[in-house]
Amino acid sequence: MARRHVIASPKRFAPLAVSAALALIGGVMVGARYEPPEKRTVAAFTQAWERGDHRAMYALLSDSARRRTTFERLQRTYQQAADTLTLTRVRAGAVQQDGVPITLDTRIFGPLRGVLVLPTGEREGQDPGVDWSSELVYPGLHDGEKLKRETSLPERASILARDGQAIAEGPDRLSDLGPLASEIAGRVGPAPEERLPELAKRGVPADSQVGLTGLERQFDERLSGTPGGVLYAGGRVLARKPALRGADVKSSIDPKLQRAAIEALAGRYGGIAAIAPKTGEVLALAGIAQSAPQPPGSVFKIITLAGALQNKAVKRNSSYEVTDRATIEGVDIQNANGEYCGGTLRNSFAHSCNSVFAPLGAKLGAQKLVETAEAFGFNQDPGLSGAARSTIPLPNEIGDDLAVGSSAIGQGKVLATPLEMALVGATIAAGGVKPKPTLLRGDDTQGTRVISKGVASTVKSYMRSVVTDGTGGAAALPDVKVSGKTGTAELRTTVKEEPPPEGGDPNAAPVEDDTTDTNAWFVAFAPYTDPEIAVGVLFVAQGTGGDTAAPAARVVLDAAF
Repeated sequence: MARRHVIASPKRFAPLAVSAALALIGGVMVGARYEPPEKRTVAAFTQAWERGDHRAMYALLSDSARRRTTFERLQRTYQQAADTLTLTRVRAGAVQQDGVPITLDTRIFGPLRGVLVLPTGEREGQDPGVDWSSELVYPGLHDGEKLKRETSLPERASILARDGQAIAEGPDRLSDLGPLASEIAGRVGPAPEERLPELAKRGVPADSQVGLTGLERQFDERLSGTPGGVLYAGGRVLARKPALRGADVKSSIDPKLQRAAIEALAGRYGGIAAIAPKTGEVLALAGIAQSAPQPPGSVFKIITLAGALQNKAVKRNSSYEVTDRATIEGVDIQNANGEYCGGTLRNSFAHSCNSVFAPLGAKLGAQKLVETAEAFGFNQDPGLSGAARSTIPLPNEIGDDLAVGSSAIGQGKVLATPLEMALVGATIAAGGVKPKPTLLRGDDTQGTRVISKGVASTVKSYMRSVVTDGTGGAAALPDVKVSGKTGTAELRTTVKEEPPPEGGDPNAAPVEDDTTDTNAWFVAFAPYTDPEIAVGVLFVAQGTGGDTAAPAARVVLDAAF
């Protein structure tokens, strides 16, 4: 019998060979993609630290670590470490075999780098957890070591006037300008409690002397410089950094105008602010210039007039009845001293006719009146440290037409500072662009358009008429064209001289004016063509704007020119 030779076809076994090869390759690839659970935990923990998510960090702790510590303790430990380091940011690298590269950016010591080794332990039903202890708040801390910092502060930098004269310098914050300097420089002293968190982030010890008011407060961080110190881990020195003195601050304050403002106040309770309309540089601040807001009275009519013209609620050629009062919601609103006025819109503004501007405010409406006031800076942060807001009730809070009309003439619940009203004057002077106030000379601030150039030009012209033909003649200068607006905010009554009571002697001598019944205001700018200065003046409970505040504004304007 012939022997049969069976030759196996290679095609028969090829699929098995390919499958085995693919399985081998797949196993290699899966192995390459495999990430140990411990690595996933460590990566998630350091990423949570980068975000400052202490809750997520605590959730990643091992069971034994969670039994040893509470979330509150973990959070407190990291916060204390951050305060000690003056930490600003945590940056974690990719997990390596020997740990995680960590960079801690700090205010005082700059970037601090190290490798953090995070041990892991069991976490029931999940990937392993971080077996946490307090030494893990900083790379390389030994058992029982704690972070601590010794801080050194540089000498406080000097505050200079715009002409370079020292306003405050040296440890005692002295100045050759004497009382003039102390009026604007402000005070230094122990930090108030509400500022302690901010100071801690800067690395400033809680018992340090810091700026509390005035320019010392406005530029406190710059004047304080950069603290230095030594960072310790137990007894080991981790980092050193010398303290760096801050740069001297050249303020926008003009000593000549500051002196004039103080002299114009003459010890009376009030405030004066002066601003450069083009730049927003604050040239002088005296008394309560940026604090203690008061009813502004008729200087607020600058805003009412601007809003009415901008929103076409009035025309420049409008004319009005000459009368001593207007009736809104059945209530009489009288002109100051019961005077008769009216006629053209220009004349009504020049003579500050409540009988015209209260109804005009009601016609403009609460919504537009408040929007205009807010565009000029009311209900906004003034932008200077320690400066109070000037306020007007929101449209849905003002009330009926009577309340809107009262607000339009600066009464009701409207409150303003001389700084804010100087800004209003500066906005008109700058063609309808509101400057951003700054106390830093040469600060490049960007103004905001509030009203059109045309409307600003009209209001500017009307404010010139206040000084030439109206209630503000006492602010006039012989060689400089001054524009302004008087304000007499009535505190208790609307008519100074009441008629004699029934049966009284009509020939009896009139009762003298009660000057404590009114706030005296004046807002001005000059020169007319190219204004260089705007001024806001307030005297609390001391007469009328034309008699008391306008002459004070003249003192400051005269010093400017």
